[in-house]
Amino acid sequence: MSPAPRMSPTDLGQWLLLSALWGVSFLLIKWLGESFSPAAVALLRSGLGAVFLWGALILGRRHLPPARLWKPLLVVAVLNNALPWTLFAWGEHSVPSNLASILNATTPLFSLLIALATREAGASLTLGAGVLLGLGGVALTVSGGVSGGHASLLGAGALLAATLSYAVATAIAKRAFAGLDPVGLATSQLSLSALLLLPLAVAGGAPGPLSPRILASALFLGLFGSGLAYLLYYGLLARVSATQVTAVTYLLPLWGLLWGALAGEETLLIALVGAGVTLLGLALVTGAGRPGTPGVKTQAGAEP
Repeated sequence: MSPAPRMSPTDLGQWLLLSALWGVSFLLIKWLGESFSPAAVALLRSGLGAVFLWGALILGRRHLPPARLWKPLLVVAVLNNALPWTLFAWGEHSVPSNLASILNATTPLFSLLIALATREAGASLTLGAGVLLGLGGVALTVSGGVSGGHASLLGAGALLAATLSYAVATAIAKRAFAGLDPVGLATSQLSLSALLLLPLAVAGGAPGPLSPRILASALFLGLFGSGLAYLLYYGLLARVSATQVTAVTYLLPLWGLLWGALAGEETLLIALVGAGVTLLGLALVTGAGRPGTPGVKTQAGAEP
């Protein structure tokens, strides 16, 4: 078994930038929810991200997926973009952004459960302990937020449904899109997501007051938190191992807690404990999924 390629300083810098972009997205979603409906927030992310990626696709002479794959592309656009992004925007009406960042970390756990159910992964004590620890950390986070009056159970449920949607989309994409140009794939997904969300966003009515903070949040989240983040993610996957790239999942709760604290959100002790337990569970799951060990391969889909 050959060792994973070492990250160059440039790769490490891009990896940290990716984690920061995805980490701040939770707070930007929260702010955008003050003026836009959940579907409109998801539309801004999809539409602006698609514009960014179309530019990269044309300038880089990349290729769109073949038209015969429109059905799985549509399904993945719903499950990986339109639905979870709408659920995150809706759920964060009643859940602080810092807690949302912790709940987002359940995506690899759901990916593992799907892999176990489809027999793509073998069960082991390490994997079992990782799943139990991860779910236990989430339970601590949710119970602490709900009991302290900082989060609603319904909102937390919406966020967990979003992370499950990410995991299902990843499982479908793994089977349907092997070998395709990842930039073309991401461009197609975001474009289809925007088209699906447009009528829902229009039905949601006109936005509220558009302050400079709201406008800046929309531009940053769409162009950088979605468009640029996709380019960084797939660029890193082409140069270093998938395990190294998707380890970005570990940093998202930490970034979410940091950005939330800077924005004045209260940092609950129970949330910190829950984040630590969840990350320990993820470490066990990822370690059990490394090449040469029984378990599940690391899955993509860590973005908020």
